[in-house]
Amino acid sequence: MQTTESTLFDKFFRDSNGNIVIAQPPNLPIILWAVTSLLQLVITSGKINIGLDVVSYGAIFTWAWLELFQGVNYFRRSLGLIVLVGVIASRIYSFNLI
Repeated sequence: MQTTESTLFDKFFRDSNGNIVIAQPPNLPIILWAVTSLLQLVITSGKINIGLDVVSYGAIFTWAWLELFQGVNYFRRSLGLIVLVGVIASRIYSFNLI
């Protein structure tokens, strides 16, 4: 009888099926964030830009939150945490709240 012990690498990079998962096909929040971020480069001022900024922020926040709590492995969950902290810090810094 052979037992397999999970290594730190396995816990960090493998999903529940044993596949190494670093990147996945994009889901709706990350697609929405990418599209609205690109549109912000084209529409640089006005109410539409503000709306795009709000949607962009909400989409990346949602993606990071989902990765943090539902990521397939510790790498994806760590990525969600890093992005979530970065997005919040960026927003705080951009509004000069610190």
